[in-house]
This record gives sequence, C-alpha cells and structure tokens, in this order.
Amino acid sequence: MMFKRGTALYSYEIIREAGQDVMYINYLGASLVPNLSESPEVMSRTVDSLIENQNVSRIVFVQQRNYNYDFSQVSLLMEIAQFYVYLIKQEKILSPERLEPFYRQDIGKRHENMIYFSSLLKRDPVLSYYELKRFLTEERAILEKTSHEYKTFQMAYIRLLEKILGLMKNLSIIKQAIPYFDEYKLGKREIYNRFFRPDVIPNFTFTRLVASLPENAEIIDEYSIGGGYDESTVTILKKENESKHIYHLTPPEYTLDEDFQMLLNLARNVLIEHRPKEEEFTDVERTRQVFFNISRDLIQELGESKQVSLTYDDINKLATILVRHTIGFGLIEVLLQDSKLQDIVLNAPISINNIFVRHADFDECVTNIIPSQDDADSWAAKFRLLSGRPLDEANPILDTDLAFGKIRARVAVIQQPLSPKGLAYAIRRHREEPWTLPLFIKNKMINSFSAGLLSFLVDGSRTLIVAGTRSSGKTSMLGALMLEIMPKFRVILIEDTLELPADSLRKIGYDILRMKVRSALLKTTSEISAEEGIRTSLRLGDSCLIIGEVRSGEAKALYEAMRVGALANIVAGTIHGASPYAVFDRVVNDLNVPVTSFKATDIVMVCNPVKSSSGMQSWRRVIQLSEVRKQWTKDPLEERGFVDLLKYNVDKDELEPTDDLINGDSEILKQIAGNVKGWVGNWDAVYDNILLRGKIKQELVDFSGKVNMPGLLEAKFNSLSNAAFYEISEKVRQEIGLPTTERVFPEWQEWLIKEAKRLKEKSPKV
Repeated sequence: MMFKRGTALYSYEIIREAGQDVMYINYLGASLVPNLSESPEVMSRTVDSLIENQNVSRIVFVQQRNYNYDFSQVSLLMEIAQFYVYLIKQEKILSPERLEPFYRQDIGKRHENMIYFSSLLKRDPVLSYYELKRFLTEERAILEKTSHEYKTFQMAYIRLLEKILGLMKNLSIIKQAIPYFDEYKLGKREIYNRFFRPDVIPNFTFTRLVASLPENAEIIDEYSIGGGYDESTVTILKKENESKHIYHLTPPEYTLDEDFQMLLNLARNVLIEHRPKEEEFTDVERTRQVFFNISRDLIQELGESKQVSLTYDDINKLATILVRHTIGFGLIEVLLQDSKLQDIVLNAPISINNIFVRHADFDECVTNIIPSQDDADSWAAKFRLLSGRPLDEANPILDTDLAFGKIRARVAVIQQPLSPKGLAYAIRRHREEPWTLPLFIKNKMINSFSAGLLSFLVDGSRTLIVAGTRSSGKTSMLGALMLEIMPKFRVILIEDTLELPADSLRKIGYDILRMKVRSALLKTTSEISAEEGIRTSLRLGDSCLIIGEVRSGEAKALYEAMRVGALANIVAGTIHGASPYAVFDRVVNDLNVPVTSFKATDIVMVCNPVKSSSGMQSWRRVIQLSEVRKQWTKDPLEERGFVDLLKYNVDKDELEPTDDLINGDSEILKQIAGNVKGWVGNWDAVYDNILLRGKIKQELVDFSGKVNMPGLLEAKFNSLSNAAFYEISEKVRQEIGLPTTERVFPEWQEWLIKEAKRLKEKSPKV
C-alpha cells in the first residue's frame, strides 16, 4: 500500500485482506525507522492505535521499506492494549479513591508512579514489570514502618499492586521474556528482538519476506542463485521437531539501501502509468526487453535528479528488479532461478500462507516468503493474458506456461468456487536445458543399459507410453527420448501446456512443428481440441508424433495415430499411471479406447519416486519397462499381455534386464530386428547394439566428469554424439556388414576426445 501525498505522519488506515484487518501506519517522512524492538515511541504509538482498534490481525509500517508484523507479534501488543484499558477503566489505577491512603500525604507520589507505570506499559512492558515490582518492594518496606491503625489502608494499596503484578505475569510477552531475565539489563531493548521480527517489504512490492534467519535453527546448506548484480542467497535450515526444512531466500531487492529503495519507488510509480497493452503480451521477451531499457533510462534520470550515485551495474540491477516487480512475477521469478527447485506451491488464502517448494536435495521446504493478495491477483491477470485462456467462476482452472530468458515452468492456477479461499498456484519448474539420457544416468534415474535399450527402441520407431505419478519425471523423460530421434526426421509435438523442450531442440537443428491445443479441463475456447490436433497431425506429412500428455478424449485419436504410424515413425506420449496395467485400465476403461486399439502400444515405461526408509527423501527412478504383446483378447494381466524387459531392483537401486530380454524373448525387439539386414535371427547382434548404445552413454558420463566438462551431457552435445554414432556405425556397416561394439566404440571414443578438446579450446567453461 502507498499513502497519498499529504497523509499525516503516524496516521493509519485499516484494510480488510483475506479475512484479516490489516493496519497500515504511515511513517513516510519519519526521522526514525519504525521498529518495535528498537523504538519505545513506535511501540507506544502502536499500542495506542490498537486500543482504538482491537480487531487488527496484522500491522504494516509504511516507509521506503514496509515493515510487517504478523498476528503472533501483533497479539502480544494487543494484549498490552487490552490490559492497559482494563487498568484504566476497570481497576481505575489513576483515580484518587484507588490511590489515596487515609491520613497520608503521599497520594501525589502514588499518582505519579501509576502514570509512569501506565505510560511505560505501552512503550516498554518488560521494564514496566520490573518497575512495578520495585514499587511493590517500596510499599512493603513502608508497611513495616506504618503504625497498626494505618496498616489496613497500606495493605489495600499493596494488594492492588500485587493484583496488577499477578495479571502482568500472565501476559504473553512477560511469559516469553522470563527465560531471558538473567541477561536482561534494565531499560535495554535487546530482549524485544526475540519477539518482534518484522517481514521486510520494499515499497515497490507487496510480497512479505522474513529477512532474518529463524532462531534455534541449524544451517544445513547455503548457496547462491542468479549471479552477478542479480545474485540471491539461499540458506537451507532445519529446526528441531519440524519435518520440513526452511528455504530462506535473500534476494537483492530486500537488501538495497534507502537511496536505491527511493529510486525504485519513484520509478515504479512512473511505470504503473505505462502498463503494457494486452497485445504486447504476445511477445513476452520483447516486452520485457523494452521495459528493461525504459527502466534503465528512467532510473538513470531519477538518480541524476535525486543526486544518487549509480554505477553501470547498479542501473542494471535496479532495472532488473523493477521489471520483475511491474510486468513480471516478483519473487516467483527469483525462486525459478534456483535449478534445485522442482515445484513452487502457493496455497489459498495466499496472503496468510508461506510459499512451499520442493527441493531436489531437501524435498518439501517452507520458505520465508508470504505473497500478498494484490500480487496474486496481478499474476492471475497476467497469466490470463499470456495464455489467452479464461480464469473465472465458470472456468476456475487455468493451465499455462511461464517462460523468461532460459527459464521455463508449467503453471496451474485455481480460483473460486473450486478453491473456496481464493487463488492458489502450483508451478512446476523445468530444467533450463532439456534432460538427456546421459544426465539421467548421472542422476541414477536409469542406468547405461537402460539408456541403450531406450535409444534402440526410439531408433526402431516404436510406439511408447511414459507413465508415472505426479512429479515422477515422465515429461522430462519424454523430452530426453525426443533427443534420441534423428534430427533428419520431422517431429510434430502436441501439447495443451507447453512443457516439452521444442525451442531447445529447434536451436540444435531439429525439424519441429509445435501445436498447442485446448486443455481437457476447459469446455470452450478458441483453441482446437487435442483430439482434432492429433487427427490434423496425420494430414501434415510423415512425422514422428509426440503427445505432451494423454488426458481425455484425445486418447482415441492417439491410438489411431499409433495404428497408422507405428511401423514408420515413433509415436510417444505421457499418461498418469503407476504400472502398465494401470495404464491399460485408464486408457481402456476410463478413456474408452477399444482393447484392440490399445495393442498398438509397444512399450510402457513407468517412472515413480522412490522413497528412503525414513520417508524424508525421495528420488526419481524408472522402475519398469514392459512390452505389450499382441496375442491376448480381454485382459493383458491374465493373458500375459505385459512382459517386463527391465525391472527396478530396490536393493541395488537400478534397473535390471529380465530373463525375457536377456534370452531374446522380446517380440518388439524381434520386430525391430526383422527390418534390419544382419539382425534378422541374430539376437547376439541386436543385444550387442543395445550394449554399444549404453556403453557410449556411460562413457559420456564418465568422460564428462573426468575432464570436468558437464556440458558434454547437455542436449547439444548429446545430439552431436548421436550423429557421430550413426555416421561411424554406417561406415563400419559398409566395411564389415554389422556395426559391432568392437569396431564402433573405439572410433566414437576417438571422436569424443577430439571434439571435447576442440570445445575446450573454443569455450573453456563448457
């Protein structure tokens, strides 16, 4: 919130947000930072405001930075405010009848003490507690000297003080302070740092962030994300008796000095008047670049007019922050810079819930970030513009994607009535570059033999379904399999939400046509249905067909495509299912695909998270690869329609070939071999080729680590490696009839060494 110019200093406004009354207090132009811990004046004024408004749940002090105190902290002061009112109105501690002793002349002193105590209560309740104890000690000493006939009157005053002291001991702030009394020094305010720790909110954003690290938490890890002038620090902490780790983010915008904060506030107010038009969101990258350039010029001009010294990096830093907090998505963009994050979740009501993340190393974590409702509403509007899809009561679900720079993410938004408490978000972060089979080997999702078999199946133009639960890595695996398709083949990619790495593959020479279709969750939009998209693809020429996810009616069309294209090009897609039979059950019984059509599936691969025995960690693994036999009629489970080729060994934590595969009893592999000269009836040659492909993938992993060149595992080099493999294989085939491991691998290895050396000389950071 921003107060209007001319708003009185220390005045406040109460706004209803997410079912809470939030008090915004104006400290713009104040000579001190509004800090409850450090300033008795700020604390006293705040208690006075709470005396007038006893339903407040949160307080925000508005300055160049906004300082937010949540309900747990506000309730401590609310208790003081209510106690103060009780003492003044009900106990009437300032009234003569409560203070005046018969036949004594020191009512003035008692009145002075009570005024001092009541004032001190609002600005320093701990000191007021100590002072009350001192008053009581003094009055008890006076009692010892008081004659018998006046002791009754002295005792009445002492009982009043004892009653007040007893009530004070029950105040939450005193209860929390008692353990620290041994180190407390009278009049010092360090003790309040234990109770009052504001979330710091720059004035140019609304998202709250707990800046200080939590007490009694152990630092487990710390690393940087972003980089350069836009570097942020991530600290992972663990608190005793809490199952979730704490993901503590310190972004650059929350550590700026006051001058930079001022420039951003001024610049934001100017840019708000020049919001991008709806049509400008069709080219997000261009719009962001235009606004970045405008922001740089604006900040430079403001710096000169306000006499704030700015370096080149300062200008870029402030412009970057300004863009993400105006036309961008605020701290969500900073979180997406972290390659270790897989999921970002914002639960409703957004303004009172911390963001949760799923971390590659620490699983579920709670962050120090609490977005505002204003930010949530703004993001929803932007996603509507970016996607061209509705988000309203009639369509309370929005699936879309988010992309800026190299960062890509899938976004799911829900709102009322589906989410009764309002907007909620689930964001799935994709890797900047596509996953590859060598990368999966390195991360143990598969082993080298499995990678060789998958490469063989893709090259053999099989129909393949990648199944798995949510967050199992099935979409990433499908993207990696796309990289095993020879770039000479055309690929048609059909998705309702853009997740697969089409742009990355296009940059390294792939011929890809991407089609975006209507989400299965939407009833009507201008987009065509996935079913129509698949049928249209069959009229667009000979192509490999990749389906982002099989969800609904498009399943029938997909199986039409499989039956038409199974012997020509690979057809592949993903589906939710925890086993091959679960895939059959969903496709046939839920999506109404005929049993005979389901048989067009050649391979079902199952990806699932594998948990540790403690349940605290999980890892993504391929746990099963089965072929679908064709000689069954009703139930593939009863009639041995599924035959496992690979099975996950929990003890060894890797996939192992089954006896059916080792002994050459795979009908699918025989079908592939039946179309290749030299492989017909020669299982040893087929098996050797699978081993060769796997050996090459493993060598890439080993060599990359040996020479410290992680780039060798990325998509571009993976594509180069595959091209070299096919070229060398063809050369050897022409020479001896078959591309054997004995001949192909040494030549490919020689190519790898030369190519890696060339790349190292060209770019040392590969």
